[in-house]
Amino acid sequence: KQRRGGAMAAEGDVELELEAEPNGSAVGGDGAGGRPAEKPRKHDSGAADLERVTDYAEEKEIQSSNLETAMSVIGDRRSREQKAKQEREKELAKVTIKKEDLELIMNEMEISRAAAERSLREHMGNVVDALITLTN
Repeated sequence: KQRRGGAMAAEGDVELELEAEPNGSAVGGDGAGGRPAEKPRKHDSGAADLERVTDYAEEKEIQSSNLETAMSVIGDRRSREQKAKQEREKELAKVTIKKEDLELIMNEMEISRAAAERSLREHMGNVVDALITLTN
């Protein structure tokens, strides 16, 4: 017996017959529907390496641009917070407080003049609300 390709079959080998399909392709046991298996390409590994290098470089660019964007957002937020804080301080400076109320809070709560003044200004000069907040 001879196999396809001219090789001799050893005794006990089973010859696999290929049946032709109506469209002309062969049905067999190669699992590829009769098509020959693709040959491995020699230069694919170089292309894959190049792809990895370019991916790495692109990731670095994206990370640096994201960092710059994040830093600008943080800087903008800080400047807005600073501006809001300055506006709040201006509003508090406009509040008039009585010297007696300030001294009362300083003596009763045993706190500094600055802390007592701040508390009074935050409560629009209302000594009762300032004292309640300081005790809680």
